[in-house]
Amino acid sequence: MNPAAPADPRAAPPPAPEADALPPSVAVLTLPGRTVYIVGTAHISAQSVADVRAVIAAVRPETVCVELCEPRRQALARAGAWRDLDIYQVVRRGQAGLLLVHLVLSAFQRKLGEKLGVTPGADMLAAIEAGEAAGARLVMADRNVQVTLKRTWALLGWWDKAKLLTELMAVLVVSPDISAEEVEALRERDMLSQVMEQFARAFPRAHGPLIAERDTVLAENIRAAPGRVIVAVVGAGHRAGIVERLQAGQAVDLAPLLAVPPPTLTARLMQWGVPAVVLGLVVWGFVAGSAHASWEMAKTWVLVTGTAAALGTALALPHPLTVLSAFVAAPLTTLHPLLAAGWVAGLVEAYLRRPKVRDFETLPQDVLTVRGFWRNGITRILLVVALANLGATLGTLIGIPLLTRLAGG
Repeated sequence: MNPAAPADPRAAPPPAPEADALPPSVAVLTLPGRTVYIVGTAHISAQSVADVRAVIAAVRPETVCVELCEPRRQALARAGAWRDLDIYQVVRRGQAGLLLVHLVLSAFQRKLGEKLGVTPGADMLAAIEAGEAAGARLVMADRNVQVTLKRTWALLGWWDKAKLLTELMAVLVVSPDISAEEVEALRERDMLSQVMEQFARAFPRAHGPLIAERDTVLAENIRAAPGRVIVAVVGAGHRAGIVERLQAGQAVDLAPLLAVPPPTLTARLMQWGVPAVVLGLVVWGFVAGSAHASWEMAKTWVLVTGTAAALGTALALPHPLTVLSAFVAAPLTTLHPLLAAGWVAGLVEAYLRRPKVRDFETLPQDVLTVRGFWRNGITRILLVVALANLGATLGTLIGIPLLTRLAGG
């Protein structure tokens, strides 16, 4: 396949098909030297697959831009991609929470897809297949999914994170009830805009990195794509934002949007503030009271944080030694801003119960149910990390007031 030549701004683009000949999900933009067809899809819609194929066949684009990053493209194209997952590295790098969220979101899409007989991401795969058949250059126009998840996670407060995880886990319990007609309605901008607005109200900090920032990234990658005729296949919720940015005609520097932001000042103060408060209370107990008072405070901290972390870990039904490791680690890791009880417990569980080949092979099916989530060796490790950290956090919130009372008594 020969790459398409860059567009000549002075050359007129080929004549566009009549608007009536294109599906209503398509927005047509005439830019200097090129015509861009933006197809808004629902990712579990059979009609969207048909629309994508029809548009590419009608306009014969030189370039097809797809709302995927390269890792997501590989995951869609390779059924056995999960077998390459290194769970040890996931835990060590502190990415267990991100992977857990990603798996639950994937489970939700798969549940809807199975209900409607459509493979999630079939619209994007159709765009890739039809583009290759037409001899078009392919551009993966989305931001790397890990960057998106990290930027979203970094901007959420601890309450938002707990709320989001709770609502995501509820997806595993409640089977989604949606008809094919309702899915097709999602391809209409007004309907999807309402969904986006509801999400933004529930998690206002997440709206930027999940939607608005990706609108910008997608628009700029489409703008930079070569060729005089371009088809861009994107989720319907992104279509209006992309059109608005492309019509603005001014390029945007993407570098700030492709980096993971550093912790905020508030987050850094919390990271170091909690250990400082706890140690300060223990020292104060020794100075104002006695060595016995300091010992009672230290013992209280160990029992409260260790027990809370152990109870949280136990909810994942791990190996007993994993629960013990959470109890031992929590009193120390809660005083160190760069460590977490969940990391220790997760690594112990991964060592004691190494994921088997079967766990990797059945992961896509196991994440569809609560029972499967707890049974699969990989997701059990992720649950251990999340629940141990949650327990340690609750223990910290309970422990500090108790230490304050002992220091004042």
